[in-house]
This record gives sequence, C-alpha cells and structure tokens, in this order.
Amino acid sequence: MIPGGQPDMQQLLQQAQKMQQDLAAAQQELAQTPVSGSAGGGLVKATVNGAGELKGLEIDPKAVDPEAASPEETAETLADLVLAAVQDANAAAAKLQQDKLGPLAQGLGGGSGIPGLPF
Repeated sequence: MIPGGQPDMQQLLQQAQKMQQDLAAAQQELAQTPVSGSAGGGLVKATVNGAGELKGLEIDPKAVDPEAASPEETAETLADLVLAAVQDANAAAAKLQQDKLGPLAQGLGGGSGIPGLPF
C-alpha cells in the first residue's frame, strides 16, 4: 500500500499475473495426471485425467459371463459397471481438482467466478 491507504496497482497486477500463472500450471498438471476408478470389485476400471477426460477403460473378461444372463442383461450390466467406474474416476478427479485448484481459487476470492472450476 502507498500512503493514503490506496493499494499499489503495480503490485496487485503482479500478484494477479502470478496467480494466473500458478493456475495455468496447476491446470496443465491436472491434464497430465491419471486418476483411476473402478466398479464391480475391479472388474471394470476407468482412467481419466485430472480434468475428468476419459483416457482408458479396462473390462475384465470375467465381467462377461455368457452363462449367467441373456446378452441383453449382460450388456446392461456392463453398461452399468462402465458408468459406475467412470463416475468413480471422475469423483477422484474432482477431489484432485479441489486439492490442486482450491487454494488458488480461494486466493482469487473463491472459485464461483472462475470459468471451468467446479466449485
């Protein structure tokens, strides 16, 4: 602050630029960080990046038991397991986002006004 109680605009601008750089670096790190989720006791595993983009999906052959149900029921079960695994992975990605970006968003006055941040 300068005398008279006014903030130093140059200092505020530098702080804002630093926070913007930190936020961009954290978002880049999230985009490169794999996060996994699973369903059915590990029969289906989904991998997303920290931004929540689906990057991989594994289905254990044991998840498909042709003797256990009709093809329709098997397809429905697989769809449910895939959905649950992706949701599990996205929940883990959301937690990672909160851990990485939460402190930065708080420094900017809260995350509600920052596009792309889910908090």
